[in-house]
Amino acid sequence: MNYSFGKMRLLSKKIPKAVISVLLLRIIYKQLPDMISSDLFLSVVEAHKGIIYKIAHSYCSDPEDRKDLVQEIIVQLWRSLHRYNDQYKYSTWIYRVSLNTAISFYRKQSHHKKIVSDLPAGILYETPLAGTGPEQNDLDLLQQFIADLREFDKALMLLYLEEKSHKEMASIMGISETNVATRIGRIKQQLKQNFAIVKDR
Repeated sequence: MNYSFGKMRLLSKKIPKAVISVLLLRIIYKQLPDMISSDLFLSVVEAHKGIIYKIAHSYCSDPEDRKDLVQEIIVQLWRSLHRYNDQYKYSTWIYRVSLNTAISFYRKQSHHKKIVSDLPAGILYETPLAGTGPEQNDLDLLQQFIADLREFDKALMLLYLEEKSHKEMASIMGISETNVATRIGRIKQQLKQNFAIVKDR
């Protein structure tokens, strides 16, 4: 196989090192798919890396844990590449693999307080709200309430805040649309109750 290592070095400046590590291993053991598949994998990860980093930030507050999670997500994406169904968008596949990996990563940790973090500031608004007014306080509370959700429910809310449809969420999370609607409704009710408790203090 004639693979351009110069091209790989160029891409490595943009792609996390975990991707390059996986590709090098496959080249060494002659398990790398054809040239098109390897190029496609690199380009897809580069195009959707924001999803990966957003999920990693949502599940890990510690920088080293976050780095480990990003690498694990990329490795799992590579391992599941042959199972990708082209009837779905790449973003759907990446969300599903990334969230499932993050949930598994979360469950493996013995110190959840170290792992759980607030949602990234930019997830609710394109630009984080400034100041310390009532709207900012409500945003801070919402982030904290979502961070305290169980890992599966938090994954659903991440998708909900990304304005994914129930159909997309069902496909990503591997549950029915009815289940999505029921869970989202229950979570929203829980968040409203949390707000009410805080406001009544």
